[in-house]
Amino acid sequence: METQNASSPTEFVLLGLLHHTKAHSFFLAIILLALVTAVSGNTLLLILIQVDSSLHTPMYVFLSQLAFMDICQSLIVVPKMSADFLTPGNPISPAGCGVQIFLSLTTGGAECLLLAVMSYDRYVAICNPLQYPLLLSRRVCLGLAAGAWVGAAANALIHSVYTMHLPYCASKAIDQFFCEVQSLLKLSCSDTSQYETLVFVSGIVLLLIPSSIILASYIHILSTVLRMKSTKGQQKALATCSSHLTVVGMFYGAAIFTYMRPNAPRSPKQDKMAPVFYTIVTPVLNPLIYSLRNRDVLRALRKLVMKCRVLQQN
Repeated sequence: METQNASSPTEFVLLGLLHHTKAHSFFLAIILLALVTAVSGNTLLLILIQVDSSLHTPMYVFLSQLAFMDICQSLIVVPKMSADFLTPGNPISPAGCGVQIFLSLTTGGAECLLLAVMSYDRYVAICNPLQYPLLLSRRVCLGLAAGAWVGAAANALIHSVYTMHLPYCASKAIDQFFCEVQSLLKLSCSDTSQYETLVFVSGIVLLLIPSSIILASYIHILSTVLRMKSTKGQQKALATCSSHLTVVGMFYGAAIFTYMRPNAPRSPKQDKMAPVFYTIVTPVLNPLIYSLRNRDVLRALRKLVMKCRVLQQN
């Protein structure tokens, strides 16, 4: 009966993350501030890498890609979520929902792969510096970055097309603040067990394998750092590694919780809170952790400010 009563929806409604209370209005203001911070911080990083020739190195090629991914991730999710809060019951078409799934999975999946590539870059730079120019030439860097985008886009296309072709029951209310695969599966009248297995396999490829590469890279990096004679250098490297691993752990942990527990019972609150980390929190933290604490980036920022002052005086 459920399959017979299933239909193709004309529109969905996102129930959102926040309710219309004073406290949640305050939280919305914080989220919008996070959006502005993420977009401005990552845009500034992109500009610095583009205009300063000293930052045209493999590490900053990857950082520029990460910054662009974070900008996209923020703009894909937060504006629609804010509009739904300000205008309750604001629908989203199946096409719009499919596009949001595709874009969010593309940027999120590409970031998963890119973070693994970045950890490999740091591993080679610290543990095998003599082979760095050969192993990470500009051509190799561009190929790795392009591979992250293409692989993530192919994965996203499969999931967005399959999800939007599922038969759905009477309820079209998505209990989430953006169109997300797991939330849509709960509305489907068909048996999605085989597809959930595919989601789990995708999680292994895009989440477990990259996070394992990151962990292995940082273990080798830390073992190399601990053999340094300089205590100050050790402390600086350990502080940098710990901050990197904290953000990476938040990103991968939230994504693994969302996509690799398809059959585990979870509350709607858990389903909503986990994506907050990889759609809102990490785009704010990434430019701070990876870049704005970096001495080369700060030097490039000072040079850009001085150039702007000279132009204004002239």
